[in-house]
Amino acid sequence: MTSYVVGVGMTRFEKPETRQWQYWDMVREAGNAALADAGLTYSDVEQVPVGYCFQPSTAGQRAAYELGLTGVPVYNVNNNCATGSTALMLARQFVEGGAGDCVLALGFEKMRKGSLGSGTGGEDLAASPVARHYGIMAARHGFEKAPPTAQLFGAAAREHMELHGTTAAQLAAVAAKNHRHSAHNPYAQFRDVYEVDEILAAPTVHRPLTRLQCSPTSDGAAAAVVVSERFARRRGLTDRAVEIVAQAMATDTEESFASGSCIDVVGQPVSREAARQVYERAGCGIEDVDVVELHDCFSVNELLTYEALGMCAPGESGKLVESGATTYGGRWVVNPSGGLISKGHPLGATGLAQIAELAWHLRGEAGPRQVENARTALAHNIGLGGAAVVTLLRGRPR
Repeated sequence: MTSYVVGVGMTRFEKPETRQWQYWDMVREAGNAALADAGLTYSDVEQVPVGYCFQPSTAGQRAAYELGLTGVPVYNVNNNCATGSTALMLARQFVEGGAGDCVLALGFEKMRKGSLGSGTGGEDLAASPVARHYGIMAARHGFEKAPPTAQLFGAAAREHMELHGTTAAQLAAVAAKNHRHSAHNPYAQFRDVYEVDEILAAPTVHRPLTRLQCSPTSDGAAAAVVVSERFARRRGLTDRAVEIVAQAMATDTEESFASGSCIDVVGQPVSREAARQVYERAGCGIEDVDVVELHDCFSVNELLTYEALGMCAPGESGKLVESGATTYGGRWVVNPSGGLISKGHPLGATGLAQIAELAWHLRGEAGPRQVENARTALAHNIGLGGAAVVTLLRGRPR
């Protein structure tokens, strides 16, 4: 059975405490937008997976109740930064497994100001779910008083530079591209445009990554309505339906830790494996994709993901972004939304916001950031700990 996305919605992503709203307010806005986009109501929905990381158990119910009190099952989902795409994956599995013809996937986050994890000793890092990942990093690079996640990705960046000659300017080129893309996205947390020199001159978070190469903490929500083919036909939604062609999740294996490399620890192997499964199931490859939303939590991760998705050979990703191949006029448009770096990164919402962005492009509704003739799209969402979800989408011919 094939599943389709027929409605998407999201709030603007914002700096925490910008608006005096609660997480359920965000979900009401994004969820109702997705239902309205599909021309449906909450009474049509049969299952509701809800993704978030920083609220207590059953916060999913509290949020979904803002949309209606129909008694349908609500599932609380947490998979670190891959939470939103995991909620989507559950929605797809419910539909394709026959558990419902109409499922609403929701994701939200209400975050605190400041970096995720201070690394200053105020938290029990030994008890962290990613303690094993930190241990691999510490063995090779030590552990400093900086945000732990930034240390992991900063170490991966230095390794890539040492192994492949990647330059600081190439890392900054990722951020410059994504900040430039976000200028046309009304949902983005940041819409300022920066040149490579300005990005390099910004304050360092953890070498070689500057602040403008790091995703911010954000508040926001996103949603997607996933339906069966029979439901889409019955409700006259086929003209706007975006097909979920293939989807896969991979989690850490021995390869993530055996080398002692932070490139592996932060998820390049699991991203590569999830992409491999998707290409195999879909019978196509990255060469058939027009537009990509990928997990650029830090600039280096966009480069690592180019390689994991097969967009270039290992070590060639710095040259790829520098060539212009991943922006408008190039081979692919990567992160037309501005990506996590500029659009923002409310953890539970991020994966679903990627789907919303890609659905708009595949339906020709992305406005001034529209990727011309977009037909096939790929989403990549990763969470340390770890999980990588890759989703291939196809729009109807226009």
